[in-house]
Amino acid sequence: MQEIIEQIVDYLKGIWIKRRYLIIATWLICPIGWYVVAQLDDVYESEATVFADTQSILGPLLKGITVSTDTEKQIELMVRTLLSRDNLERISRMTDLDVTVNTPVQYEELITDLKDEIKIDKIGGRNQNIFKITYEHQNPEVAKNVVQSVLTVFIESMLGESRSDSDSAQRFLDSQIKEYENRLTASEAKLTDFKQKYSGVLPNQYGGYYQKLTIAKEQLKAIELSILETKTQLESARAQLPKKGDEASQAQNNIVGENTIQTTFDSRIEELEAALDNLLLRYTEKHPDVVEVKNRLALLTKQREKEIEDFLNSSENGSGSYNLSQNPVTQGIMIQINQLENQIASATVRANSYQQQVTELESKIHILPEIEAELTALNRDYDITKEQYEQLLSRKETAQIAKQADESTNKINFRIIDPPKAPTKPSGPKRILFFIAVLIAGLGVGTGLSLFVSQINPVVTSSRQVSQVTGIPVFGIVSAADNLGLQKWHKRKTQIFIFSNMLLLSILSALIAYFLFPDAIQALIRRIV
Repeated sequence: MQEIIEQIVDYLKGIWIKRRYLIIATWLICPIGWYVVAQLDDVYESEATVFADTQSILGPLLKGITVSTDTEKQIELMVRTLLSRDNLERISRMTDLDVTVNTPVQYEELITDLKDEIKIDKIGGRNQNIFKITYEHQNPEVAKNVVQSVLTVFIESMLGESRSDSDSAQRFLDSQIKEYENRLTASEAKLTDFKQKYSGVLPNQYGGYYQKLTIAKEQLKAIELSILETKTQLESARAQLPKKGDEASQAQNNIVGENTIQTTFDSRIEELEAALDNLLLRYTEKHPDVVEVKNRLALLTKQREKEIEDFLNSSENGSGSYNLSQNPVTQGIMIQINQLENQIASATVRANSYQQQVTELESKIHILPEIEAELTALNRDYDITKEQYEQLLSRKETAQIAKQADESTNKINFRIIDPPKAPTKPSGPKRILFFIAVLIAGLGVGTGLSLFVSQINPVVTSSRQVSQVTGIPVFGIVSAADNLGLQKWHKRKTQIFIFSNMLLLSILSALIAYFLFPDAIQALIRRIV
């Protein structure tokens, strides 16, 4: 550490010995640099402050009705894209800066300078949309016009962007609604044609193919079981009838009236005929209920004819039968037998109908599922298209309300806090800093030059250096005599160095005072002159 300190001290002594180079460098660099700085053109800075208010009064009222946009991000994006080339060209035209250039190269330089020199800074905190726009130019009016143009472009671009977004959204929704309307019409036409083509085999309110087949089989099974139960009851009733010879005395049956023959089937036939008349008033002859009543009526008619025939035969032979019995018990059993036979006949007709339906459905097992699958696909496409169409209509209404809200009031209101003004005093260049920088540069170059010369043409300044160079230890130092004049010469050089630096500092102080107080200095000069 001691050696490093001693080395630094030796360097400083070398610089001090060669200080004349420091004087030369400072007098070559500082006056020239100060003159260049003094000749720099004055620049004037104009600024404006604008506040973007995003707290619209319609915001809470239209919440949930219109589509809300993030105004904070919209402002941030607009600030980032404000200095785009299109906007810069527009600003150059608004301020007539484009007429000051003659070549494409100069025009490109103008656009680049505008992009670099226009400053847009957000002030007042993160959540406060307060922006400061600044620009510097040699002409104060040009500086003001540029700031005003930037402010105008900033506000108009923000409002125009909102209007453009609303119009674009409206046009997009109109085109989509038209497209989905055409698709919906096509889907409806396709579905209608399909239903007309397969109207007889399409699923109805009872379900699809497999559900209808299952229901038909279950009904067929239930009616067959009912027929079996009724036949069992019929056999049991027939077993309760007495033998033919047991009631021979009952030949006089209630079938015979005074002038007509009355059977046990007459009332049933009359009821069925009345029911048939009522059905024919509402349905055609091909209706299943009409067909079933006719079948049952035909069966009862045959049974009535058979009973009359049996009666006549028994009358001729002089013997009675079960049907001609006068016994109330036998008559009750016969009535029960007739009812059971009617039930079996009616159930048989229904069973045949269900069996026919099952057979018909089973014969179409390879066709109906495909038809139902195609119908399901058509309905699904139609429902999806209809749902999307209705959503688009709803969004169109929402967009229309949002557009009307934007036209009546702005989501972003701009308030100019400080309008741009033409500055009366220059804002730059920072000549005082430049003067000091030139002085520091001159001193640095002079110090470096003195150190460089001292290393090229070294001078021994201590006994340690003598010992290092010669390798002989030094036991003492003898100062130079006064009669040699060395001390006077060194003193004179020191005085010259001090005077040179004082003169430079005086010039620097005068320059600083002149540019700090130009009016006062100029008045003083005029008074002296």
